[in-house]
Amino acid sequence: MTRIYFHEVVTRDGFQMEPEFVATDAKVALIDALSDCGYAKIEVTSFTSAKAIPMLRDAEEVMGRIRRAPGVQYAVLVPNLRGAERALESRADELNLVMSASESHNLANLRMSRVQSVAALTEVIRVVDTRAAVNVSISTAFGCPMEGDVAQHTVLILAQRYADLGVRGVTVCDTTGMAHPAQVRVMCDALQRHLPSALELTLHFHNTRGMGLANVLAALQSGIVRFDGSLGGLGGCPYAPGASGNIASEDAIHMLQAMKHDTGVNLARLLDVAHRLPAIIGHDVPSQVSKAGPIGQLHAAPCQPA
Repeated sequence: MTRIYFHEVVTRDGFQMEPEFVATDAKVALIDALSDCGYAKIEVTSFTSAKAIPMLRDAEEVMGRIRRAPGVQYAVLVPNLRGAERALESRADELNLVMSASESHNLANLRMSRVQSVAALTEVIRVVDTRAAVNVSISTAFGCPMEGDVAQHTVLILAQRYADLGVRGVTVCDTTGMAHPAQVRVMCDALQRHLPSALELTLHFHNTRGMGLANVLAALQSGIVRFDGSLGGLGGCPYAPGASGNIASEDAIHMLQAMKHDTGVNLARLLDVAHRLPAIIGHDVPSQVSKAGPIGQLHAAPCQPA
């Protein structure tokens, strides 16, 4: 039975695409509930500009109020050095830095070239030093909505660059749901062949074209044991019109547990939290297991006519 480490990103990646502000009290209560479910890591928020992402303007307050459960890593996304300083002041366990493998997406999303992003993130890593763990997320690793295919060697070069700088982990992201299982298997095999074994490799999939869980399986078969997911399947990308969100955490965890993998997550408790999510955000969510229930949930047989 393989041990899988699952990372929850709903209150950062999921919420940042929501049109209506989610109250700080609701965010804190949701994170505290998720902390009791057995996740390895929760990405709580982002220390970005409140003007850029109004949804996350309460980052300091959220980080200051959450109840930190033993064994759970509390991560935050930081876009620059100022964001890193704010994150360190808020006692984040991990700083997640981000750039795109695609030049067009990096320019659109971060307003920087890839060369500029590498320089900026290198400076952040140097300043953070040993005060917190650092993870680097490489967006559009499996395809760009503006450029199309992204060369595998581009992703490998970037991942190697950050591994050489001593980061704890690298997350390889299918930002707009363009990956397919065969491509994922090849990419994961290459990453594990070329990068240090001590580097924590995480895969981040979206379900834009219905292949999210298939891509999880392809990565798992290659030996990957760390995955991101978003409760309810919330999220998306503003640069991929019509793109749906991340894989739903509860759907992925249900599948992995049905296959007898150990995720460390209490699925019944997680589904209870998932059932509360539509009321928090004011609309339905695309996840399936929260609606249909787990496969072990049986129902009474219909009454037979006399």
